[in-house]
Amino acid sequence: MGASFDGEGVNFALFSAHAERVELCLFSPDGRKEMCRIPLRERDGDIWHVHVGGLTPGTLYGYRVHGPYAPEGGHRFNPHKLLIDPYARQLSGRLKWSDAMMGYKVGSNRADLSFDTRDSAFAVPKSVVVDPSFNWGPDRAPRTPMHDTVIYEAHVKGMTALHAGVEKALRGSYLGLASDAVLEHLQKLGVTAIELLPAHAFLDDRFLVAKGLRNYWGYQTLGFFAPEPRYMSRGEIWEFQTMVRRFHAAGIEVLLDVVYNHSGEGDELGPTLSFRGIDNRSYYRLRDGGRFYVNDTGTGNTLNLTHPMVLRMVMDSLRYWVEVMHVDGFRFDLASVLGRELHGFDPQSGFFDAIRQDPVLARVKLIAEPWDIGPGGYQLGNFPHPFSEWNDKFRDGLRRFWRGDAGMVPDLAKRLLGSAERFDAAGRAATTSINFVTAHDGFTLEDLVSFTMKRNFANGEENRDGHSDNHSDNLGVEGATSDPAVRAARDLRKRNLLATLMLAQGTPMLLAGDEIGNSQQGNNNAYAQDNEIGWIDWSKGDKRLSAFVSRLIALRKAHRVLRQRRFLHGRVRAVDGLPDVIWRRADGSVPNPEDWHDPAFRCLCVELRRAAEGDLADREAIFAVFNVGCAQKLTLPDTVPAWQLLLDTTRPEARPEPARQGLEIPANSVLVFAPKSD
Repeated sequence: MGASFDGEGVNFALFSAHAERVELCLFSPDGRKEMCRIPLRERDGDIWHVHVGGLTPGTLYGYRVHGPYAPEGGHRFNPHKLLIDPYARQLSGRLKWSDAMMGYKVGSNRADLSFDTRDSAFAVPKSVVVDPSFNWGPDRAPRTPMHDTVIYEAHVKGMTALHAGVEKALRGSYLGLASDAVLEHLQKLGVTAIELLPAHAFLDDRFLVAKGLRNYWGYQTLGFFAPEPRYMSRGEIWEFQTMVRRFHAAGIEVLLDVVYNHSGEGDELGPTLSFRGIDNRSYYRLRDGGRFYVNDTGTGNTLNLTHPMVLRMVMDSLRYWVEVMHVDGFRFDLASVLGRELHGFDPQSGFFDAIRQDPVLARVKLIAEPWDIGPGGYQLGNFPHPFSEWNDKFRDGLRRFWRGDAGMVPDLAKRLLGSAERFDAAGRAATTSINFVTAHDGFTLEDLVSFTMKRNFANGEENRDGHSDNHSDNLGVEGATSDPAVRAARDLRKRNLLATLMLAQGTPMLLAGDEIGNSQQGNNNAYAQDNEIGWIDWSKGDKRLSAFVSRLIALRKAHRVLRQRRFLHGRVRAVDGLPDVIWRRADGSVPNPEDWHDPAFRCLCVELRRAAEGDLADREAIFAVFNVGCAQKLTLPDTVPAWQLLLDTTRPEARPEPARQGLEIPANSVLVFAPKSD
């Protein structure tokens, strides 16, 4: 599929089940002039194809597809509209919003039932013939086990646009992201994988452009095989490949946030750019006879993964990014859409079956965002192995516990054990839960402790967009402040949240910039803020916080008991006769049922060991204290002869020290102990 260079020319292949005629359009090197049209006369089933001798990589092309224009029956063919190849490996030129790219006459009283004859070629990016070969040298994927993984969610441009250590010409690019300054920072933190917001080619929504804004996050895909051109400094796909190679050399995996649930073509009033004009009825899920689109994504359309050729395109895309671009895994946006069959969400859907049988994808990380706005859209815990899942229960539970909400201790206990009530089924691992406190969608960590109300006015939607219930707290002053008491309280709250994240079973994920106290000025939906609001401000970075995060990750790495594959259920271990989990109160006693339901129970202690079903010779232990209440005396468990205090969030720079019975647990703190070594 797509355009394949074979040394003698290029073979072009395009799927369309309902087209009557397909034309290949070749363009001048600058993309401004259509040089010729070549009919695709060969057809094998629904695959139209032609071989054109003499063409080489760098050739610009597009398609015009002829067929019925009958929106009420689901068909929207319009040969006046130049179409992007769904398999294009590279795109050239920016999309220029114009009514000419609409298949209907804008303003007609017949709306999308009308037909527009203007040529859209001037406004549409051109597909590019690519030779994807690249000298990978000794590149080797790190293949970090999930239980050793620490994910760092980042934006290609936002990470580097204001970074003084990145060469100016490379800021905002793939090459800039892979610069020494960024790699050294991530290595110092100890993260093992960087998860990039969408890097597939995407468009800027028309309503954003009209307001002088851009699609910053990138969740409006134009091409599932092409890297986003705006992140290229030289306009070549080798830049993305070079980025991956450098990350691998630094021991860091590259994960991509991918959007296979919808395309950037929108609803029936959207532009005709690719899928809509190639075979609307095959590519999209339609309703009301075919004129209107199923909108389980909130973006106007939903791709039809129940169609074998659409599913093939998604699978081909995933394999391409693994085999040709060497990425190490994927985070699937609105992944419940991908598993929705005609009768609803199905863990045995065609998409999941295709993924699980694929030998290429078997070796990479697969992460689901387990919700969408469609019927039965919330599916946390219902994805099949080998998927991991973003756990919003973890996010909300930790925020509410450390905000001081009453009755949150039982929820904290669940989150510390990897949300077993959600994920411990069908042989899934404790690493299935992707634990996070913040992500790109929502407040940054700094804003979480600085604002009680979102501040999204810059988005031009009168602050109506974004989540309103953030479980946030300003600790006394709304927004930025120089008050030392408020600043100290905020810094402590951040350390407590981060410490709890790293001490919990599951796979932790950090939001880029949280480790240095980055703020988005209270904007919790910066999807359109391709500016100082959305970019990380490295000039004001909190080096103490960054050092603390490095220490937390090192602590997690040093103790296998904090990163187990098996869930812990308090079962007795044969090696020492102790349960693998023992819950305790500050006085050393085991909480009774009344304690768990007591709103005043605000200090939870837990003694952790390796799972009873695990390494029978392992006697490692960790004792952790999570206190959202007042200071109180601590009785250390007598299951260990002597304990050593490894971490106290109220004293972030303190080194490990021997622990004594009766020491005081500071108010609003996390303490971590391990057996004292001889």
